[in-house]
Amino acid sequence: MGAGHAHRLYRHARSPVHALPPHTKLTAVLCFVLVVVSTPREAVWAFAVYALLLASVAYAARVPPAFWLKRLLIEVPFVAFALLLPFVAQGERTGVLGLSLSVEGLWGAWNVLAKGTLGVAASVLLAATTELRDLLLGLQRLRLPPLLVQIASFMVRYGDVVTDEMRRMRVARESRGFEARGVRHWGVLAKSAGALFIRSYERGERVHLAMVSRGYTGTMPVIDEVTASRAQWTYALALPLTALAVCLLGWTLT
Repeated sequence: MGAGHAHRLYRHARSPVHALPPHTKLTAVLCFVLVVVSTPREAVWAFAVYALLLASVAYAARVPPAFWLKRLLIEVPFVAFALLLPFVAQGERTGVLGLSLSVEGLWGAWNVLAKGTLGVAASVLLAATTELRDLLLGLQRLRLPPLLVQIASFMVRYGDVVTDEMRRMRVARESRGFEARGVRHWGVLAKSAGALFIRSYERGERVHLAMVSRGYTGTMPVIDEVTASRAQWTYALALPLTALAVCLLGWTLT
C-alpha cells in the first residue's frame, strides 16, 4: 500500500483506541451506525445514551471535544434539510413559538438530526484514531473487493498531487491578474477545470504504464497483514454491543 501519511482528520495520540486494528474499528463503527439507525425515533433517551457512549470513546482515545465538534460541521447541509421538514411536511399541526409546524415533520427532523449526528460523530472518531493507510489495510482485511481498495488507495496517493496542481494553476491565473468576481469569469474557471481533468487523466495513464512495465497485473502486493486478537475484538465491539442493548430496550419501552 505504500507509505502512510496522516490526514487532517487524524489526531496522533497513544491510546487503546488508536492501538486497535483498523478492521475491528471499521466493523465496530458500521455496527454502531446500524444500531443507531434501527432505534425508534420516539426513544429520545436512547440517543442520549449513544452520545454518552461516543463521548466515552472520545475520552479513551484522547480526542478533545473541540477537535471532535469542529469536524461535525460537515453535516450542516443535513441540518438545514432537517429544519425544513416541520414546515413542509403534511399531517397534524402544532404551534411552536407562534409557528404552525407539522408534528410528523418535527419527528422527522429529530430523526434525521439525531441519527445523522451520531453517525457523523462515530465516523469522525474513526478517522481521528486511524490513519488512511491503516483504513485501507482494514478494508482489505474485511475482504472488500480488491478493485475498490485499489481505487481508494490511488485516491489517497494522488489526491495531494491533484490538489497541488490546482494550486499551481490558481497561482498562474492570479499572477496574470485574474480574479473570479462574477459569472463572466466562470468560463475561465471551466477551462481550468477541463485542463486539470486532462492533466490528471494523462498523469494517470503514465502512472498505469509505469506500473505495467514493472509487472503490475491488476492486484497490489500486501505489505502488512493486520490481525486482531480476541481481546481486541471484544474491546472494539463493546461499543456496538452496548448500543444494541440500548436499542432493544428502546423498542421494548416504546
